[in-house]
Amino acid sequence: MTAPARLDRPTGAVRAVGVTKQFRQGGAVVTAVRDVSLDVGVGEFVAIMGPSGSGKSTLLHLLGGLESPDAGFVVVAGQGLSVLSDDALTVFRRRNVGVVFQAFNLVPMLTAEENVALPLRLDGRSPAQVRARVAAALASVGMLPRRTHRPDALSGGEQQRVAIARALVMEPVLILADEPTGSLDSRTAEDVVATLAGTVREHGRTVVMVTHDARAASHADRVLRVVDGALEPASDVPIVAAGGA
Repeated sequence: MTAPARLDRPTGAVRAVGVTKQFRQGGAVVTAVRDVSLDVGVGEFVAIMGPSGSGKSTLLHLLGGLESPDAGFVVVAGQGLSVLSDDALTVFRRRNVGVVFQAFNLVPMLTAEENVALPLRLDGRSPAQVRARVAAALASVGMLPRRTHRPDALSGGEQQRVAIARALVMEPVLILADEPTGSLDSRTAEDVVATLAGTVREHGRTVVMVTHDARAASHADRVLRVVDGALEPASDVPIVAAGGA
């Protein structure tokens, strides 16, 4: 299957076609993702659920170009990822894909606004543009008043909001969130997922989120279920959180 360089008329934010990823564990070969095809539309919020070790995070990494598939291909915003050189892929990811991790991944010696500014500075943006974009991103997640605080002076929920602001600051087509509530209490987790959902409603961003939490997944437009590296046939259906209607 040949990966396209570009799609002239992209149908959505991200498309995967026949994607497979294998890893070696000792002398064995483990298939983490098995022949997955999916489309996620612009401005859509999709949750990926499944048992531990089912391949959810690997699939997420493939969608964002953080891992390369062994078979099949991924297209983001009309651009085939596998045809890009390593350097070109790094630039493309920085400009088009924002990532939010469970562990926040903030630089501890930098303030909130300095952490959010990092992608812009790496991309060579002007100081004026950096200031404006950082302020807007922090304001969008309610963290502008805490902009001068370092991570150790912020709660877990505040740190994750800063991480979301960093993912938003380049105005990416696609935001990937890998268990973004995994280290948070239930109330804080609800607030963080609501913030992610707000980026879809207010800014038209596309969010793909891996989660174990049914309440978090209930914010999504649809849910994909992964088992043994493959999408279940009953995937792509809405989910209602426990206790919901």
